[in-house]
Amino acid sequence: MRAFDNPTSRKPALAGAVAAAALLLSACGSGSGSDSDSTSGMDHGAKTGASATAAPSASPGAFNDADVAFAQAMIPHHEQALAMAKLADGRAEDAGVKKIVADVERAQDPEIRKMKSWLKGWGRPESAGQNGHGGAHGGHDMAGMMSEQDMKDLESLKGKAFDRKFAELMIAHHDGAVEMARAEQKDGRNETAKKLADDVVRTQSAEITELREILGRL
Repeated sequence: MRAFDNPTSRKPALAGAVAAAALLLSACGSGSGSDSDSTSGMDHGAKTGASATAAPSASPGAFNDADVAFAQAMIPHHEQALAMAKLADGRAEDAGVKKIVADVERAQDPEIRKMKSWLKGWGRPESAGQNGHGGAHGGHDMAGMMSEQDMKDLESLKGKAFDRKFAELMIAHHDGAVEMARAEQKDGRNETAKKLADDVVRTQSAEITELREILGRL
């Protein structure tokens, strides 16, 4: 019976060897995806292989201090633009101003959420003041930010007076955002953050042109 038993007893061992070989080939063929998933966490932009080990494991990929500063500064900047846009409800009269308000709300709220997710993935606080280096980027010292008095003045107006003041303040506000975005284009490392900076420069520069045209006719 020994000659009959041997082929059968070898079948599990042979099947195990085939399965092991298949797993090894599968791992070799999909290594870049597996490495990216296991080492990058929320990383949507980091490269695999040697580059992945050299780059920080953060979302959305490798970053530097300029990327962090851009996100930390642009979040409150966008939040103030949304607060200005909210004041337009029941106060704005000009159709062009109302269009700008809608554009700001549509673009900047998602961008805020996006930048907050980056900072969380990078392990950095949302506010620059929490870094221990002061809070200038989180307050009214930032480029284009309105003072509390500016906001109160805007809130007190209605109709054409509101439209004119809104356009003036939003031009200055957008100028500040474009300035920060250009700094990110120049000094940033993270490709996703630099792409958002490109979007800010393009869209807000166009809106500045529209706002100047509105001022010209008011």
